[in-house]
Amino acid sequence: MSFEYDVIVAGGGMVGAAIGYGLAGMNRRVLMLDGADTDFRAAKANFGLIWAHGKGFGHPAYQRMSLQAVKDWPEFAMQLEAESGMELAYERNGGLNFCLSEDEFNARTHHITRWHAQTPELAPSTQMLDRAELNRRFPSLRLGKEVAGASFGELDGHANPLRVLAAMHQAFLQRGGTLRSNHAVKAIHKLSGGGFEVLAGTFRARAERVVIAAGLGSSALGPMVGLDVPLRPQRGQILVTERLAPLLPVPASGLRQTGEGTVMIGVTQEDVGFDLATTAEGAARMVRKALRIVPDLAKAKLIRQWSCLRVMTPDGNPVYAKSISHPGADIALCHSGVTLASFHAGAYAKALIDGVLPASLEIFHHGRFNVQKTA
Repeated sequence: MSFEYDVIVAGGGMVGAAIGYGLAGMNRRVLMLDGADTDFRAAKANFGLIWAHGKGFGHPAYQRMSLQAVKDWPEFAMQLEAESGMELAYERNGGLNFCLSEDEFNARTHHITRWHAQTPELAPSTQMLDRAELNRRFPSLRLGKEVAGASFGELDGHANPLRVLAAMHQAFLQRGGTLRSNHAVKAIHKLSGGGFEVLAGTFRARAERVVIAAGLGSSALGPMVGLDVPLRPQRGQILVTERLAPLLPVPASGLRQTGEGTVMIGVTQEDVGFDLATTAEGAARMVRKALRIVPDLAKAKLIRQWSCLRVMTPDGNPVYAKSISHPGADIALCHSGVTLASFHAGAYAKALIDGVLPASLEIFHHGRFNVQKTA
């Protein structure tokens, strides 16, 4: 049986776009079916951090993946900017996680030491900086009196997530991919002769392979191809200030200054179902912490507050799996779409083409949740 497409990617958000971009660069005929801008898109509330330090605690495979992804980001960004003609506002100048007491600093030191010990074959990429060292390295940063120090990840950085997403869509098209927006996938059918038919409203398309990367929408699509993955939404609220003179020399967890000068403050982690409301309580909590770190922010005007829903598995770690009941169907889910974009467009896309996921990804199979016994 001949197909119009080699692969259909169900989902055009951060994860799906990266996968589609990667596949299209490997001489595959790829159709990306994207939903509407009003869908639950994690990219809308993404903080834009390209972050590895401390990530994957208790999960060395996720730690290794994140570290490799941030190492690959400079080349990934350079190629994506060249192909798309768009600036990503990408910088890799390190990242901070502030500690607001000596007890927090000591606890963070212990945490990072244990995190490094998970991957003894890798050179340490994060160090603890006490207040004196913070002042020495970042003399322009006027810290609150409670700041005792911070952990500093030398590989970390940040980018404009909306530009990253738009650039991947543009580069995907440049590579010959087909993108249909406002075409959220509603059904996936296995064909008797092999391959799949995918329905998005009245639109139908067939392909030999299908990759589900539809974020929270994957909960409905996965079971259609024997890939039932438990997911939950997690609300994240973010605040943004007016444009300010340079205030933060490097991004921090929950606090970063963009290339345009605005300061993003966040983020909440709220289990409230599919509620997208913003709250005064959430804003107050974020502002209080931000002012303890950088008191000068008290002079800034807040101009916007918004929220979106993250994609969370029960343990917070990614899912990568192939279907046994529906050969040719794969699923990819994570809440670190920006950080892992280089991985999804590179090593993961290649693994999809090869038809075999590497052994390093076996631990990310959704069977760890015991939601299905046969896959």
